[in-house]
Amino acid sequence: MAEDSVLILGIGNYLMGDEGVGVHAIRHLEKWPFPANIHLLDGGTGGFHLISHLESYPFIIMIDATMDGNPPGTLRVIKPRFASDFPRSLTAHDIGLRDLVESMVLLGRFPQITLITVSIRDLQGMSTELSAPIRDSLPKIAETVSQILNSKD
Repeated sequence: MAEDSVLILGIGNYLMGDEGVGVHAIRHLEKWPFPANIHLLDGGTGGFHLISHLESYPFIIMIDATMDGNPPGTLRVIKPRFASDFPRSLTAHDIGLRDLVESMVLLGRFPQITLITVSIRDLQGMSTELSAPIRDSLPKIAETVSQILNSKD
């Protein structure tokens, strides 16, 4: 992978409404023109299969939902340095970002990561639809991704 390659990784369960915002964000971003060194990936519910992707890129932007008590659609940008800086996985049966990052640290392959979290109210039942506040946050997520790309070292 080229030294200037960037992975934009959306995490979430597409079938669980707002929890799938990372995947919806990737689908939204696919409509935007990006240079050839920018790669988009629907990471689904995570899992150790993502390690090969994570270790292939020097810079990664992750997008994931969090239940942090903020109003739905609130975005936060975090530059995690440790696994504990990542929000807990929202669904108990999935391998969360923390698990992936802890594995990367153990392997000595921790890339530069910027995490965009999107606040959601609660876990929903089976649905591929986003609630209005989360759907309305998609353009702001794209704007935030663009700002991160323009300001990265």
